[in-house]
Amino acid sequence: MTSEIKEIQVACFRLVDDIYAVDIMRIKEIIRPQKLTSLPKAPSFIDGVINLRGAVIPVVDLRKRFCMPERETGSATRLLIVRLAAQTIGLVVDDVTEVITVPVKDIKPPPSVSAGVIAEYLLGVCLAGEVLVMLLDIDRLLTTHEVSAIESLS
Repeated sequence: MTSEIKEIQVACFRLVDDIYAVDIMRIKEIIRPQKLTSLPKAPSFIDGVINLRGAVIPVVDLRKRFCMPERETGSATRLLIVRLAAQTIGLVVDDVTEVITVPVKDIKPPPSVSAGVIAEYLLGVCLAGEVLVMLLDIDRLLTTHEVSAIESLS
């Protein structure tokens, strides 16, 4: 008996005016921003690290990673604590909006360039009602070199 995945649940979040999503199975938790400790010589998109119940977690600002305009942390700003292959990181997002279920058959390949985000960071795109949702490939957010550099800094 084959157990082919027919749908996935994703957590949707806002960056600037666009909606992105991450598979909820990759999200450990969603928290409010915490006090950051800066890391000297860290890549520009790394805001620093947080101490989350004894674990030191690097925080990636997705706006900076995707070369989007910077924004002050607001009341809706959240950190998505996600597990990559090599480590756990925090992703700064403008607002977490909802969790939706997406039929796998409705996920389309990413366009070559979408709202300034290079397609290499996207698994695909889908529609949630009338809204285009871009599904992030969180394993590609950091190169192996960047992961190694972050591990040596923290």
